[in-house]
Amino acid sequence: MKNISIFGTSSDSGKSTLTFIIAKFLQNQGYKVAPFKAQNVSNNSIVADDGSELAIAQAFQAEVLGVTTSFLLNPVLLKIEGEGRTQLIINGKAKKTLTPREYYQDIDTLKPIVEKAFKKLSQTVDIIVAEGAGSPVELNLMNKDLSNIYIAETFDTKIILVADISLGGVFASIYGTYNLLPTKFQKNVIGVVINKFRGDKTLFDDGINIIEKEFNIPVLGVLPYNSLNLGFEDSASLFNYTQDKKNYILSIGIIAYPKMSNFNDFEPLIADENLNVEFIKGNINLDSFDMVILPGSKCVIEDLRWMKQIGLFNKLQKTNSFIFGICGGYQMMMGRICDKYGIENEPTKDNGLGFIKDKVLFKKKKNLKKDIFDIFDLKVDGFLMHNGVSYKYPLYFQNKQIAGTFVHKVFDNDNIRDKFFKALDDRYKKFDYTKYKKYKIDSFVDDMINYIDKDKILNSI
Repeated sequence: MKNISIFGTSSDSGKSTLTFIIAKFLQNQGYKVAPFKAQNVSNNSIVADDGSELAIAQAFQAEVLGVTTSFLLNPVLLKIEGEGRTQLIINGKAKKTLTPREYYQDIDTLKPIVEKAFKKLSQTVDIIVAEGAGSPVELNLMNKDLSNIYIAETFDTKIILVADISLGGVFASIYGTYNLLPTKFQKNVIGVVINKFRGDKTLFDDGINIIEKEFNIPVLGVLPYNSLNLGFEDSASLFNYTQDKKNYILSIGIIAYPKMSNFNDFEPLIADENLNVEFIKGNINLDSFDMVILPGSKCVIEDLRWMKQIGLFNKLQKTNSFIFGICGGYQMMMGRICDKYGIENEPTKDNGLGFIKDKVLFKKKKNLKKDIFDIFDLKVDGFLMHNGVSYKYPLYFQNKQIAGTFVHKVFDNDNIRDKFFKALDDRYKKFDYTKYKKYKIDSFVDDMINYIDKDKILNSI
């Protein structure tokens, strides 16, 4: 069997989604399949089953497939801190902070790491579906491209292109990407999937003919635009969420500071029809919200200072709304935050909101732990991922007006949501998020598989 690479004709074309659709289809045929991405850039990650740090896209793909998560699915992860600083995570562990130039200078040292992970993963499965990154034909960077060209060349993968028709220029993106690929890669292209189509698909019949007859590229399917509302990988996908707001009971405001991270924590809230979720990006009145949430942050002090600069810091100190903090947001609720080693910034310190009489000290070693935690008088399945440490309240804090925790995925727990939202309004109806999520994933994948040319893919691998 041949492994498969998913190449996008542009950024945000749907590579992550198509990866788990193709992988699930192959799994349904009886093959053992795993997702893979050599190098990802994302501030949204989880703690994997092996205790390593893993990008959310590969974690979600693994969840769709029901496979164990580990750093093997994503051996190189970059987390952008801003100001030219990027945290490099290798095999699930944070190694150092570097600039983009330094990263590319070190690229040859990363190739053996990627190759080793791919080979080890391939020993446990029949097929790897490897997600690419951005565009595979950034000509000035092709020799430094780990996720597209390096994987396709090293492992002679078959290639499926995916093009986002909603961006416009779909013919140019397909033709240009295919013809800029070196000939040896063109020969491995199975075909192209047109993604995010809206409206009457028969109107694109002539387009399919053009791509197949004039470009000589098979069309493997035309996927309709369908909002899954799960597995948000970046802010672009997050802020395009959809909600049924007809009968909501509570209004939830989430502070969307510039370095917000791990916003997958809020997928259960977006899914819950009891709740109207809004992301707050400016200095607005907070009293209209029943709960204001301070999410995780890749740069806690920097985002804290952003809130001070625009006036939200003062608004938070005066609001009557209930305030809930998660990880970085929880740290902001303390009296003092000190990053003397320059873990997330240059060495610095600043005053927090002062809701909790404690201080946060940043440690050099990141705390990574996946477990069932005893917080808020409940047992919660989640994970820890933080450098900042509170000595008085290392897991959580709660009083009548505020609550916070270091534990991510806290709102995935039905009992936690029921506890806090019923306290705000007893009309809140308990929502089975696990059941909802399974139904959404299964129905979405089953529907999308119906639109792809299954025989062409199977015959090509």
